[in-house]
Amino acid sequence: MEEFLLFALVGFLAQAVDGALGMAYGVVSSTVLLSVGVPPATASATVHAAEVFTTAASAGSHAWHRNVNWKLFAPLAIGGCIGGALGAFVLTSIDGSILKPWITGYLALMGGVILWRAIRGPAPRLFPVKYSGPLGFFGGLFDAIGGGGWGPTVATAMVGAGGDPRTSIGTTNTAEFLVTSTISATFLATLLTGHWADAGDLTSHATAVAGLVAGGLVSAPLAGVMVKLAPQRILTGAVGVLVASLAAYQAARLAGWV
Repeated sequence: MEEFLLFALVGFLAQAVDGALGMAYGVVSSTVLLSVGVPPATASATVHAAEVFTTAASAGSHAWHRNVNWKLFAPLAIGGCIGGALGAFVLTSIDGSILKPWITGYLALMGGVILWRAIRGPAPRLFPVKYSGPLGFFGGLFDAIGGGGWGPTVATAMVGAGGDPRTSIGTTNTAEFLVTSTISATFLATLLTGHWADAGDLTSHATAVAGLVAGGLVSAPLAGVMVKLAPQRILTGAVGVLVASLAAYQAARLAGWV
């Protein structure tokens, strides 16, 4: 019961941040699982199983409050599903930590760009539709391999390019439901076909999944409201601070300081 309540609290807080800023659920949840000794591939599979439910609720909230740019949604989701499926297959084959230094560098760079835009206060502009497919591909790839990375990659790029934070976050979170479902299905397929030889006993993490789902479902419906009401410059600055903080934490982990 204590374990369930702990992960429910983690799920609630992580989803509240993710719904408002377009990132953090996967990163926060995966970090907690890894800290208690869960292997990277198992942690990613566990988090994405929980995210199927929480992202569905969050996507519905953003769509209801009209925070979604549907022109960007389709190519973003398609690219994300392809990259996510590939990333899940790769993660069950090799050590995903190989890409972590590159992802950390990307986060640090984009965090600085977003903070600069928040201070400068640029006029919002639409993220180019022709780039949304490739962006979704790399976002899905990093998300599957790192156990979280869709939001930091996609929402960061959109806001960093000067896009409206409200629709950038809403579109990112809505597309995430399809991407997460694809990644979860790929993990299941690799398990059933025997490709994922080191899967271990995934049922032993059922309590963690249940807690993450329960906590996340409570706060997910609030996502659309929080993004819709938050001032643009404050929202942009909050995204920048979060991205820079994630980059600093990941760099400290890579250096063995934490």
